[in-house]
Amino acid sequence: MSKIFFVVAALLLSSCVAVNVSENKIEASPIKNKPKNIILLIGDGMGLSQVSASFFYGENSSNFEKFNTVGLIKTSASSDLITDSAASATAYATGEKTYNGAIAVNNDTISVETIVEKVSKQNIATGIISTSSIVHATPASFYAHVKQRRMYEDIAAFLPTSDIDFFAGGGSQFFNKRKDKKNLLEDLKLNGFEVSTTSLPTSTSSKKQAILLADDAMPKMLEGRGDFLPDATKLAIEQLSKNEDGFFLMVEGSQIDWGGHANDAEYLISEQLDFDKTIGVALDFAKRNGNTLVIVTADHETGGFTLAAEDDNYNSIKPSFSTGGHSATMVPVFSYGPSEEDFGGIYENTSLFNKMISLFEQ
Repeated sequence: MSKIFFVVAALLLSSCVAVNVSENKIEASPIKNKPKNIILLIGDGMGLSQVSASFFYGENSSNFEKFNTVGLIKTSASSDLITDSAASATAYATGEKTYNGAIAVNNDTISVETIVEKVSKQNIATGIISTSSIVHATPASFYAHVKQRRMYEDIAAFLPTSDIDFFAGGGSQFFNKRKDKKNLLEDLKLNGFEVSTTSLPTSTSSKKQAILLADDAMPKMLEGRGDFLPDATKLAIEQLSKNEDGFFLMVEGSQIDWGGHANDAEYLISEQLDFDKTIGVALDFAKRNGNTLVIVTADHETGGFTLAAEDDNYNSIKPSFSTGGHSATMVPVFSYGPSEEDFGGIYENTSLFNKMISLFEQ
């Protein structure tokens, strides 16, 4: 009698739940909606203590509190236990585990197609925003292919003929003050871009947008950058969402990392709060739109940043650092919107690409 009971129970269970085995885990696979749009926000150098800082130092509630689905990403490069931004961004952009310094190339320096290049073939609009130079490692890994991250002029040369519909950041010197004397700003215009070098446009355009507002990196928040990142994100969403086939937008809060490298808590926290505000812009759109997935993560942690008690006073926080470089700690990933449940758990950085691209597949 007991054997019959267990057989019947097993049959009933299998008829109710579809099971997938993925990365050594068994999980339910309910039928779910795919998002039309994906907004990927990368806090460069942002570990869990950096995220926590937005809870303790912000004037308003942190936008991280709005997420229900949270996971962890393993960040090592193929060449090193501790990744740099180039190898990590390449993993996110291409699904390829590669060496530190690589920009969308594999271990043999062969180009690997990026998510921007892949989804553009489906008429999905794309955008890139950064508070660093637009040719810096993280943004570059989504559109360029070079063997070394500091080949800035070579990286810039990819943008005029790229599939990107909107980009904003710094780095104008790599377009119009080049060693080869080329003026890539004119090439951008010839390839259908409206070029802005003095201020962020206040409205959307029928043309593709190339926005370069600094010679190299954008100013620090402490130097008066203001709302560039949230405003550029809002403008990009307004423009890209006009596309009926959807969009992919990558937004980088670059200088969280630089505050970590400098072991400068005030610099780091001010950049973290700016990034938090930008997350709010993306979440507000996603809630209104209903068909947008927002993913927030980091490429790695920088500085070994901690929010330690000041001496024996457990009501006073003293931010501290253990290194001027990167650390090997896993980084958090937060998701909101259709298919957000796919992004919980613990997985390799390359899996983020695989999860995103599967949602765009038709």
